[in-house]
Amino acid sequence: MNDIRNDVLAIARSWIGTPYRHQASLKDVGCDCLGLVRGIWRELYGREPEPAGAYARDWAERSGEDRLMAAALSHFGDAVGLEAAMPGDLLIFRWKAEMAAKHLGILEEGGRFIHAYEQAAVVSSALVPSWRRRIAGVFVFPDPSRL
Repeated sequence: MNDIRNDVLAIARSWIGTPYRHQASLKDVGCDCLGLVRGIWRELYGREPEPAGAYARDWAERSGEDRLMAAALSHFGDAVGLEAAMPGDLLIFRWKAEMAAKHLGILEEGGRFIHAYEQAAVVSSALVPSWRRRIAGVFVFPDPSRL
């Protein structure tokens, strides 16, 4: 595993236990799944790539736009295949093939991933088949020299 993946994983683990709060992105205070990734990005690069803006809980259903996937492609580059995924990579999930991606997490070792879980907190969960089949993309955090 390269340094950036090690850094991502260490930062993600430091967020475990942060309460779930829709639209928030503050370690130990609250975050949602996007807020977790935004917080990791800030710790890695010192700033966010773009403002997230306000979003409703049902934003994907209402807009029909695949905004998470578009943002990942814009800021991370091309997706890697699941077979090439390594701990520290970003996982993007969609609930159904025809729906926009709507959840994010960070791959861990041992078939687990870290994510902000609604009505709970940032947790490490098993990447069981029901999660695995919903993976829409795997992305590697960019090398800071590329930004």
